[in-house]
Amino acid sequence: MKETNMRYIKAEQIKKIVAGLCYEANVILRPDILGQLKLAFKKEHSSRAKKILKAIIDNAKTALHEKLAICQDTGMPVVFVQLGQDVHVSGGNLTKAINDGVGIGYKRNYLRNSIIKDPITRGKPGFSPAVIHYEIVPGQKIKITLLPKGFGCENKAQVKMFKPTTNIKVIKEFVVDAVKQAGPDACPPFVVGIGIGGTQDYACLLAKKALLRKIDKQSMFEKELLKEINKLGIGPMGLGGKVTCLGVNIETYPTHIAGLPVAVNISCHAMRSASAVL
Repeated sequence: MKETNMRYIKAEQIKKIVAGLCYEANVILRPDILGQLKLAFKKEHSSRAKKILKAIIDNAKTALHEKLAICQDTGMPVVFVQLGQDVHVSGGNLTKAINDGVGIGYKRNYLRNSIIKDPITRGKPGFSPAVIHYEIVPGQKIKITLLPKGFGCENKAQVKMFKPTTNIKVIKEFVVDAVKQAGPDACPPFVVGIGIGGTQDYACLLAKKALLRKIDKQSMFEKELLKEINKLGIGPMGLGGKVTCLGVNIETYPTHIAGLPVAVNISCHAMRSASAVL
């Protein structure tokens, strides 16, 4: 017997939604990112930096108009699922529905197949599986967010286990140095996600989740880090300029008295994500 407070959502519906998110995330640049790119264009004094930023902005417009991927690296699909505790997925397995949706969405929209099933032996790339993170939340809805993470920037992620007595200045230096090491290889201007607290692995997850937040509203600490990062002068595509970073987002979580995990996850200028609520 069905419980009266339970909502049933079909796996087939989830599959279709995920397929659509693959298109949306890869083709339509987030408005907050596009807005900050336009502000960066106004801030830049270097003609070369302005030319690069204009090309990035024009590329986003062309991708939308022509229904093509913003970047040839359509990333490792990372999926964040907020699953309402009063939801039951019927007619199939939730994880399979998500992975099938990724496969359909990538193939249908001619997005590059970049996923190899064995990280050691490598082999021929395909479209899935995705990396999926589940969170159980109150309610009768499912929120699905797709983040296609390119590996030019993912390869530059860093995590460090600091002593609990570490002061904020040292943490700032670690973050700024991580961006400095990323340099031109991660396709600046960046969006920088920072995770502080939890365990080593959870700090890394927090840093990636931080990239999903809009970058047009930031705390004082985030603004301070943004200012320090932009002093590096790496500039758009690493060729110099005032704008190395578009935004810094920080997510925190309680941690153990004996530790202070800090993770940095960098996104290239094509910071892509899309969400849907069922």
